[in-house]
Amino acid sequence: MASDQAAVDRLVQAAAWTGVNTAFGALGRIVICLDAGFRVLHASPMLDELFGAGTAEAAERRAVADLLGADLFGPDGTLRRALAGGERREGWRALLALGGGPPRLMSISAAPVAPAGGVCDTRIRYLLVMRPAEDECAADDTPVLFGEMVARSPAMLRIFRLVDNLRDSEPTVLLTGESGTGKEVLARAIHGRSPRWNGPFVAVNCAALPGELLETEMFGHVRGAFTGAVRDREGRFEAASGGTLFLDEIGDMPLPMQVKLLRVLHARTFERVGESRTRHTDARIIAATNASLTQAIAEGRFREDFYYRLRVVAIEVPPLRDRLEDIEPLAIQVLGRVCDAHGRVLRFSPDALDVLLRYRWPGNVRELENVLEYAVAVARGQTIQREDLPDGLFGSAPAAPPLASARTGSDDAALAAALDAHHWRRAETARALGISRATLWRRMREAGLES
Repeated sequence: MASDQAAVDRLVQAAAWTGVNTAFGALGRIVICLDAGFRVLHASPMLDELFGAGTAEAAERRAVADLLGADLFGPDGTLRRALAGGERREGWRALLALGGGPPRLMSISAAPVAPAGGVCDTRIRYLLVMRPAEDECAADDTPVLFGEMVARSPAMLRIFRLVDNLRDSEPTVLLTGESGTGKEVLARAIHGRSPRWNGPFVAVNCAALPGELLETEMFGHVRGAFTGAVRDREGRFEAASGGTLFLDEIGDMPLPMQVKLLRVLHARTFERVGESRTRHTDARIIAATNASLTQAIAEGRFREDFYYRLRVVAIEVPPLRDRLEDIEPLAIQVLGRVCDAHGRVLRFSPDALDVLLRYRWPGNVRELENVLEYAVAVARGQTIQREDLPDGLFGSAPAAPPLASARTGSDDAALAAALDAHHWRRAETARALGISRATLWRRMREAGLES
C-alpha cells in the first residue's frame, strides 16, 4: 500500500511539474527548482530550446553555482545568502553556462519555497525563474554580473549589451580607457561570449617587450634564427589559434611591428622569425590601450591604417569616477574574492562603505582591489571599519565632491516632493528622477530625509 501511495505521489508531482512548466513556458520563462543544498532538482525543458537537446536533463543534480557562478550561488554567494535567509530577489543578471555553446545572459528572479506535502516535490526549497536578458535593461539599479565583471551604471550596462550582441560574430575590437578600468577583464568577457569561447585566450603586453623580442613573441622563431634560438618556438598567433589574441597597450607598439601586424590583420598570414614559410592564422584580435591613438597618429607614432584596421568595434571603458553606481557592487565582489583568498568572511561597515563611495578612484578598479587587499590584511574583526582603510582615501586624496556642496534648500524640497509623490518607494522615486537607488539614498542622507 505504501509503495502504491509513493507511485501516486510521484505521478502527482510529475503532473504538477508539467503544469508549472506549461504555465511559465507560455510566458517565455525557464524554471529551475533547487534543494536545500542548492543543487538542481528539476530544470525546465525550455533550456533545451536555448542550449540544445538534453540540456535540461544534464542540468539536474548539478550544483547551481556550476551553472550561474559562485558569485551568486557559491557558499558566500549573494543570492544564496538571501535565499537561505528567507528573502526573495528579482531582476538579477548572470551568465548561464550549459551545453556546448557559449554562456547566455539571463534575467533571474529567485525565491524560497516553503515545504509542501502531497502535491509537490517536498525536497524543493528554492525556485529560480529565468529568461534571456540580451535585449533587456536592468531593473532599477540591480547589479548585473557579466563574466567576472559586475556593474549597474547605464554606461557599463550598455557595454554589456553591446558585447552580448556580438556573441555570434568575431569582429576585431579596440578597447580604450584609463589604466585599471578592467579592459583585459572585458576582453575575456568578449572572448567568453563569442563563438570562440572554448578556445584559448592569449594575452600579450605590447609595452613590456622591445621591438625585436616582441616580433619573436608574436610570430615565433625557428632554430638558429638568432643567438640563443636553440629550438623552434611557436608565437602567440599560433598559440591563439581557434581563440582570441589580446594585444594590451597596443599604443606602445613600435612602428615596424605595426606594419607587420597590419599585414597579418589584412592577409591572415605571417612568418616565424628566420623562416620563409608562410603560415596562416585564424586568431581573433582584441586590442586595448590607455593612450589616445588619434594623438599618437598626429604625432607620427601610430599608423592611421593600422588604427582603422583595429577599430572595427570600438568600446571605451569609462573610469570609475564616472560610474559611481558601480563602486558598491564592485567593492562587495572584490571583497568576496579577497576574503576567499585569505580564508576570511568580512563585510563593510556603513562608514567604511561611505568612504569608498566618496573617493574619486584615480587608479580605478585596480586601486579598489589594492585598497581592499590592505583592508582585509589589517582588519581584526568581521567588519571592515573606516580605520581599516588606507590613509590615502582621506585628507589629501582626491575625494568626490560632497553631494551637499551644490545642493540648495529648493533641491531638498524637490527631493522630498518626489519621495512623497511616490509614497517614499525608493525604486519608483529613483526611476522618476533618472538616478540609481544608491544615488537617491546618498542624496536623502545628505538632505536628512532618511526613512
